[in-house]
Amino acid sequence: MPNLEHPAYPAADLLRLEVLVPCRESQVSTLLSIFGERQQFSFPSIFIYGHTSSGKTYVMKTLLTTLQLPHVFVNCVEYFTSRLLLEEILIQLQSCSSGAKHTSPVHCDTLNDFVRLFKQAVASQELQDQTLYIVLDRAEQLREMEANILPAFLRLQELTDRNVTVILLSEIVWELFRPNIGCFEPFTMYFPDYSIGHLQKILSQNHPPEYSADFYAAYINILLGVFYMVCRDLKELRHLAALNFAKYCEPVVRGEANERDTRKLWKNIEPHLKKAMQTVYLREISSSQWERLQQDGGEPGQLKGLSAHTHMELPYYSKFLLIAAYLASYNPVRTDKRFFLKHHGKIRKTNFMKKHEKTSNHLLGPKPFPLDRLLAILYSIVDNRVAPTANIFSQITSLVTLQLLSMVGQNDQLDGPRYKCTVSLDFIRAIARTVNFDIIKYLYDFL
Repeated sequence: MPNLEHPAYPAADLLRLEVLVPCRESQVSTLLSIFGERQQFSFPSIFIYGHTSSGKTYVMKTLLTTLQLPHVFVNCVEYFTSRLLLEEILIQLQSCSSGAKHTSPVHCDTLNDFVRLFKQAVASQELQDQTLYIVLDRAEQLREMEANILPAFLRLQELTDRNVTVILLSEIVWELFRPNIGCFEPFTMYFPDYSIGHLQKILSQNHPPEYSADFYAAYINILLGVFYMVCRDLKELRHLAALNFAKYCEPVVRGEANERDTRKLWKNIEPHLKKAMQTVYLREISSSQWERLQQDGGEPGQLKGLSAHTHMELPYYSKFLLIAAYLASYNPVRTDKRFFLKHHGKIRKTNFMKKHEKTSNHLLGPKPFPLDRLLAILYSIVDNRVAPTANIFSQITSLVTLQLLSMVGQNDQLDGPRYKCTVSLDFIRAIARTVNFDIIKYLYDFL
């Protein structure tokens, strides 16, 4: 028996919609109840929120397209200003009308112009007889636009006196949208995350035709058993499933096992999935490079995470500047003579390492340091003589721009600027490894 039923829409379309949006029947049924029949006025504005990859955009697109409801779909990240957003809505409205096959340029500078042009665009008979839906994806970007844009969209039905419903899709809650002066409250709806059972059902639908559905479902079950605790993103899991399925099938292709030998298949895929765990979300290499690496029997050990790729773009002296900044942030000032002065004479170890210092500097966080201390450490750790040129100072500014360093205080300080290093220990070790510098020997916490 079908889960989706509505007297205003054909049963065949509802059945097809149910197949296209598995595990979201409850949300679709609620939306259909809100929409009502085609000619009825719907709720003026609907706010749908949920975490990323919870099906908000896909369900809304599929629902409006399958039932052939007139709609406009705009991504607010792509159209990031109010003018671009309003003009794109009007351009798509032209194509909704059956008489307009070619869209013409639209100029809309103000909200008053938009309301006037909107009334003209929906004057056709087809759009007057049924509800028009305007879907704004990534709606949190509306908060960066003019203050009147969001309240206007929430009550666009009242401003235009037309049968229109505005649907806002976002990853944040409505409380972060609501203006201080108040506005029309939309109907809010939450899309929960997919459970492991939902992910199993959705991913199992993509099984290759040359293999049975049970065989692919067993593979998805193994994949989710490994990745579900660290990754709930449906798109990422679908990518991982397609990327690693060939390795799972290797024993079957070679004739060493059949589709029911779950133990042999698991032993073959287990080390491969552990390697793939290192690159979840990062996209450090392409799918073709990953497959080639596995065919060659290579180890992805050289993939040290995102930091191992970021540092490759830093200039040579910028790496040493970052290393010097890290040492200045996490080493006490009194230890500089011990670490960086070659002929420092005799230093009593009892004075150098105080017994009562039990708190790690890494637990306390980075401490600010002056520019002259940074340059002094730089000159001592670089083998070649470095002149304090404008190039060095510009690289310090670039590190601040990249947020690898942060400037503490104001620029007009009389005693010069002060900085803090904001990178992690793993990041700086990856940086130091590329210039053959053992940073652990120069850190006070590791003595």
